[in-house]
Amino acid sequence: MNLHPLEGHDEARDGVAAALDRGCLPQALLLHGPPGVGKQRFGLWLAQLLLCQESSRAGPCQGCQGCRLALRVEHPDLHWYFPVKKPPSKGSRDRDDEALEDARTSRIAELREEPLQSSHSEEPLGLHLGTVRNLRRRASSRPAMASRQVFLIADAEELVAQDASPEAANALLKLLEEPPEGTWFILTSAEPGRLLPTIRSRTSSLHLPSLPTQVVADFLVRQLDVAPEEARKAARLSSGAIGRAMGFLADGDGDGPLEALRKESFRLLRDALSPQPGHRFSRALQYRPSGARGLRELLMGLEIWLRDLGAAASGAADALLNQEAGDWLARTAREQRIHPARVARGMQAVQDARAQAAGNVNPQLLLSNLLIRLHRILVAT
Repeated sequence: MNLHPLEGHDEARDGVAAALDRGCLPQALLLHGPPGVGKQRFGLWLAQLLLCQESSRAGPCQGCQGCRLALRVEHPDLHWYFPVKKPPSKGSRDRDDEALEDARTSRIAELREEPLQSSHSEEPLGLHLGTVRNLRRRASSRPAMASRQVFLIADAEELVAQDASPEAANALLKLLEEPPEGTWFILTSAEPGRLLPTIRSRTSSLHLPSLPTQVVADFLVRQLDVAPEEARKAARLSSGAIGRAMGFLADGDGDGPLEALRKESFRLLRDALSPQPGHRFSRALQYRPSGARGLRELLMGLEIWLRDLGAAASGAADALLNQEAGDWLARTAREQRIHPARVARGMQAVQDARAQAAGNVNPQLLLSNLLIRLHRILVAT
């Protein structure tokens, strides 16, 4: 089963294909952009370009053996690493490393069967130190079939969040400082600011922007047979990111994972604005006392609701992402006397909470403090 075609990012494609044709494509690249915008798919396309036997400024030829194997993610010189759930310890470092490798290869097998999946995961995932050790061992060997080998390292910001230690990132850094001959490293990140500065300094950055909303909607209709109205709504809520848009689609008879989080983040905003302090505490206590990293997507949803509240307060109803809530947002902004400057401060409070959620904090305390802080910032007294 082949990967779906890469959607959009034509300018970036032309640029890297031309650089490779001129022989000046850097061996370490950092693809950064919004979550779900297609960074991993672009990285796989770039890997195909590097492994193509007839590549040109027009891109990979699509027909050679290298292209066919890359499109099936079966090329022996294409190594795709991404965050996985840490398996239970097997009792030794070598066996733990093997378990991480098994988790990676199992996930790739799943993606071969169903390559179109939402970029959202409800499980805590990481690029663990053992994963980087596996990668380094693989990078020390020569290419198996092509003249090059390519390492795609997705969501590279997760290299840092390992028990508050940068060990995994430092282990990768040693490879990036002096890449082996014929070896390319492609890192992707939605939050490049979380990467070690030394990693950022040793990679050449390429920004992949959001896609036009209509492009995302058309993709959902064409590739997933989504009804046009549902596709347009998901595309709008995703802010132009196919991977996120899929998370807003219905999942059987229920909501998709990002749609469920969107509704939950609305409840956070409502409780932050409530005159009853008990609402804020009871909402926070509904969460487990551990696993704060799992709140980051929820807090991103809260940022979007705050953005829409600010737009409503400014009279910019056409800019709302949550359009079906336009009347509530406008009424709330008017009755609570919400000023856009207050909303900006509130968004900073949410961003601070997202940064805290990357560490080992109590989610109940984090959310209760955030909701109290948002109430003090937003509600006019």
